[in-house]
Amino acid sequence: LSIIDVGAQLSGFGQAVLLILIQVGGMGFMVFATLIMVALGKRITLKERMLLRDSMNQTTLAGMVRLTLAFFLMALVIEIAGALLLMTRLIPRYGAAQGVWMSVFTAISAFCNAGFDLFGGYRSLLDFQGDPVVLFTLAVLIMLGGLGFPVIMECLHLKLRRVSLHTKLVLSITAALLLTGTAAVALLEWRNPLTLDNGMNAWQKLMNSFFQSVTFRTAGFASLDQASLSDSSKLIGSLFMFVGASPASTGGGVKTTTVAILFLVVGSVVRGRERICAFGREIAADTARRAMTIVMIGLFLVLGITCALSVLERNSGFALIDLFFEATSAFSTTGLSSVGTPALRPVSQWLLMPLMYLGRVGPLTLALALANRMDSSRLNRVRYPEEKVMIG
Repeated sequence: LSIIDVGAQLSGFGQAVLLILIQVGGMGFMVFATLIMVALGKRITLKERMLLRDSMNQTTLAGMVRLTLAFFLMALVIEIAGALLLMTRLIPRYGAAQGVWMSVFTAISAFCNAGFDLFGGYRSLLDFQGDPVVLFTLAVLIMLGGLGFPVIMECLHLKLRRVSLHTKLVLSITAALLLTGTAAVALLEWRNPLTLDNGMNAWQKLMNSFFQSVTFRTAGFASLDQASLSDSSKLIGSLFMFVGASPASTGGGVKTTTVAILFLVVGSVVRGRERICAFGREIAADTARRAMTIVMIGLFLVLGITCALSVLERNSGFALIDLFFEATSAFSTTGLSSVGTPALRPVSQWLLMPLMYLGRVGPLTLALALANRMDSSRLNRVRYPEEKVMIG
């Protein structure tokens, strides 16, 4: 949701600063703080290890520093591999120096699910609609960044019989969303002359439908004109952006496992089960409450900002679905826009900024920070008589 053309308006130094911010934001502040302290030979205290554990969604303090170094090296290898593949297409197009710089920048931006590019003109990947090397390389980078580092580590070990419930949920929900999104975009946009039906053959239509499904997952790159998508595609895209990537990943959203747990709760209620189970494991009721809290806070934030934008932009001619798309994109830190963020009034842009911040920090983090100001131990000791309430 950039209000400036990064490729045309930022200097080389400005682009480098932006790239560093993308890398730090994608990997996490605690990861980089740990790397700096290790490089300086400083000891990592217990408090810092606990912060690192929480920021990376781990359950144990054992080996946190080694795990952090492994995550960083893994990200570095993936980004270098992606940049090398992109160089095969961008160097012939832009020359050696510019092609290398654009390949590195785009690879890091894709893996960190940032969506910034240096192609200029707010065109993103519109000039690469027929290039499978560029689209599939970026799609893989986006998906790997969105899976989360613990999931990638488990998959690399290939201990399929000992895969955690978290990894099973992430992989199954991610696959379901990608397949569903690809089918939905292809079905809704196949005959749209402004998106898929603009001279593409059947293979290119499927390829761009797949990439659009991937980029809805908080990536921000676009091989199709987002403003030209049908309202149905924008609505589905908003839902996909709201779900976002997975925990301990470089992406935003309420996260795939959060939505998976809500579906499991619904399934357990429909089938009359008291416990929430998946893949032969039981999920704690506290986890279900947290998942519901995250989704509800996220919904209130997105719908509230959408209503505010509709009031502020009532004379701008923007459709409500486009403003909802913009607000969801901001909350999930995706970066896709169907109205063009620079076209919004400055006050609307100011509203989107804290929404992006809250979306990246996480609604549950915000809620817990507010709750910790209260004496929760005293409140938990108070019990009231139970009474039935009619619902449904």
